[in-house]
Amino acid sequence: MKIWSVSNQKGGVGKTTTVVTLGGLLSSWGFRTLLVDLDPHGSLTSYFKMNPDEIELGVYNLFLDASEKKKNIDPQVYIAKTDFDGIDVLPASTAIATLDRQVAAIGGMGLVVATALNKVADQYDYVIIDSPPMLGVLMINALAACDHLIIPVLAEFLALKGLDRMVHTIKMVFHSRKTPPKFTIVPTMFDKRTKAARDSLAALHQQYPENAWSSVVPVDTKVRDASQAGIPLPLYDKSARAAEAYAELLELLLLDKSPDKNLAPHK
Repeated sequence: MKIWSVSNQKGGVGKTTTVVTLGGLLSSWGFRTLLVDLDPHGSLTSYFKMNPDEIELGVYNLFLDASEKKKNIDPQVYIAKTDFDGIDVLPASTAIATLDRQVAAIGGMGLVVATALNKVADQYDYVIIDSPPMLGVLMINALAACDHLIIPVLAEFLALKGLDRMVHTIKMVFHSRKTPPKFTIVPTMFDKRTKAARDSLAALHQQYPENAWSSVVPVDTKVRDASQAGIPLPLYDKSARAAEAYAELLELLLLDKSPDKNLAPHK
């Protein structure tokens, strides 16, 4: 089982879209896929028509069990089926926004998700985690659990500044880890018609030449249409431009020919 985390400390960069689209592609290609929602906003949970305000079993319960030192925790209890073959979801309730306050002082809480996923390793081929946009116990869990980190980023100046903060966070979190996960920067919602987008993309490749994906996910109204329908984009319209771009990215990730894991930007 491979675990990918989709993370960026800046919101609105297409994290949930990336998680759902890659998940839809994986399932359509025959892989058993689990999507994990660690974002208090619950966008991934909402995408599959589950209300974060009404979730009774999910990520929050998993952390509560761990904080109470319960033994033989079965994460399968908290995993929900979706309407799509091959896609399950570990949903988020709005209550997870309080976890930092509740469990921050308890030791060992940074590996709750990794430990839980290890228990279902024989049931899934791939796990994709939707990470929160802020550094805390949830993001630390997302980073600690993953084999590969995917960082969606908009091709705009302020987003690139946010990317610098994200890379700093990665270096800080994995300072003591012998083998940090590889990471791939994915330009999303790219509008080639604007000079600002083209200039920002060039700057991205100049700063992170070994980590930035060579292609882009273009602006595509079908992404919004699929989200409103609650259907992963590749299952809604596999010929959509964004779906085809994500399929190209997925082929790269599956071949494990992703960029080098060096975290330092090129000077």
